[in-house]
This record gives sequence, C-alpha cells and structure tokens, in this order.
Amino acid sequence: MPEQLTQHEISSQTDPSVAKQWDNEAPMSTQFGDFYSIADGIKVCLLSTYRNGTGPVGRSMAVAKRTGPDFLFLANAHSQKFQEIEKNPEVQITFQNSSTQDWVSVTGKATTTSNSDPRIKDIWSQGTRAWFGDLGDGKHTGGPEDPRMKLIEIKATYISYWKAQVGALGFMKEVVGAAITGGVANTGVLRHMLEEDIERERSNRS
Repeated sequence: MPEQLTQHEISSQTDPSVAKQWDNEAPMSTQFGDFYSIADGIKVCLLSTYRNGTGPVGRSMAVAKRTGPDFLFLANAHSQKFQEIEKNPEVQITFQNSSTQDWVSVTGKATTTSNSDPRIKDIWSQGTRAWFGDLGDGKHTGGPEDPRMKLIEIKATYISYWKAQVGALGFMKEVVGAAITGGVANTGVLRHMLEEDIERERSNRS
C-alpha cells in the first residue's frame, strides 16, 4: 500500500521513494543472492567507461562469466573501450529487466588481459565468433586464439539494486493508488552493498 509523505521527509530533504523502499535489514546472504539472481537472469548489460573530452560512454555487452560479485567480458582489443579503461579503470555496469523493472548498478575497477589468458578458452563459444569475423588468414578467425580476443575483468566496489516485490498488476495498483491518495508508491526493495561487504563476500567464495 502507498505510504504517506511526512513533514519530516520534507524538512530533512529526504527522497521518500528511496526512504520508503530502502532495505538494510535483509541478511547479506539474501542481498547478494537477489543481486546474483537479477544479473544472471538478464545476462546482457550496459558497460560504461569514461572517455576523455566526452564523458561517460556506454555500450551493450554480454556477460561471459560472473564469479561472485565480479564479471568477465570477452571483447575486441581494437575497441576504443580498452584505451578508455587504460586511462581510467573505474567503470559501471548496469542491468534492467524490462518486465519486472528490477535493476542493478555495479561500480567497479576494470582490468584487461592479453590473449594468452587461459580463461578465454574456458568462456569462448561459437556465438562469439559472429562479433569478430574471420579474415581467412588462419589467425584472425574469431576463435579463442585470435589475438584480438581479450578479457575485461570488473571487480565490484559498490553495488546497488532495486527488486520488485509486486507483479505488474500490483505495480499499477500501487502507482495509481499513490497518485490518487497523495501517498508514495512502495513497489519493491532498494539495497546496496559497500566495498567492505563485497570484499567479505568475495573472500567467503574463494
């Protein structure tokens, strides 16, 4: 049900939509579990880097592998994003489910690897070849040995996400009810994990 806006929220300059959906009581195991569920269910995200003279630049990327709170991507070494990561390794990846409106935002530090990284063979698939092309020279084949094939690894430093607690009909009822009553819609939970939480999760999984 929509919750009423309070004078205290106005006086304290609080965003009521954030405050009324904020959840810092769920166990960390639940918070990370829901985060993994949302990210794994979407698989394709926007990877944003910082381009000098332009600002943040995003592009669609398929996640090759997730290990705990960290992500691996296969990418073409000729892509401009490698130059951007070299100059500024702080990046952001975002996911959104258009059906449920669930979303995830991950801030992290990116590193890149050479084509000799053995993990490339582990996560490469035939579908990857379609994005690289085959020159026909036996070298630039789009296969795992292609020298253009490199990894981008992102280690999370901050994670935030919103998870729906109602279905599509419940969402509409909540929004309409809030608009009519002057309340604030409460349709899900908003959570975040700080760097120390992420380090602990990473350590628990190692």
